[in-house]
Amino acid sequence: MKTIVKSLVGLAVLTSLSATAVNAQDTLRLGTEGAFPPFNYIDSSGQLAGFDVDIGLALCEEMGRECELVAQDWDGIIPGLIANKYDFVIASMFITEERKKQVAFSDPYYLAAMSYVAAKDAGITDFSPEALSNRTFGAQSGTTQADFIQAVYPQADLRLYASQDDANLDMASGRLDLMVGDTIPLSDWTLKTEDGACCEIIGDPITDPEFVGDGVGIAIRQADTDLVEAINAALATIIENGTYKEINDQYFDINVRTMKAE
Repeated sequence: MKTIVKSLVGLAVLTSLSATAVNAQDTLRLGTEGAFPPFNYIDSSGQLAGFDVDIGLALCEEMGRECELVAQDWDGIIPGLIANKYDFVIASMFITEERKKQVAFSDPYYLAAMSYVAAKDAGITDFSPEALSNRTFGAQSGTTQADFIQAVYPQADLRLYASQDDANLDMASGRLDLMVGDTIPLSDWTLKTEDGACCEIIGDPITDPEFVGDGVGIAIRQADTDLVEAINAALATIIENGTYKEINDQYFDINVRTMKAE
């Protein structure tokens, strides 16, 4: 992860998940970005919402803990965890070897792939570095998508953005030839939004483990081994009892744990 950019200050929502009061030390602080719909975003009432948030709250409830939501810009999300600003991060973070050097991860809570997006009339069929060396690429900074375009297309004009929304805006305005991002949010953007109607997902999904890792996990400080175990146990339970599927079906037409329709 890169250095902290401007953090979202003062946006913390305390959510009571139990009718029984618990001690302050029982409260868990959940960090997320709030700028990556439908996984995490700020809703019309100014509150954090989305699939990541709902899964995180369900895990807290299963563990019998109150949960405080904390928004943090992506570039500072791992440094914020290490600095004890929150106790775990659920923000659609790919489990990669590089990140494992800094934090521990839960079991994967969904699978993911990356995709290219281009204008509908772009006519791009050759994705080799040579063919795209004169193109302008966009991705969110501090992400595996940014790592991918920097590694594969070093000769191209590469532009990195503080949020996926910022990259989407430049893609819609024609300032980018291609954009690389997570498949599901980009599919939602191209198919379900007015701005995204300009563009389409092209080419095969990008599934190189070097960049997409072992799935998407919940990041926890390496010393907090008990919390890793508790989160893994709670995740297994909400999958088994159907809570996970109920949340999944509010946001997606497929099971994101398997990337298949059910």
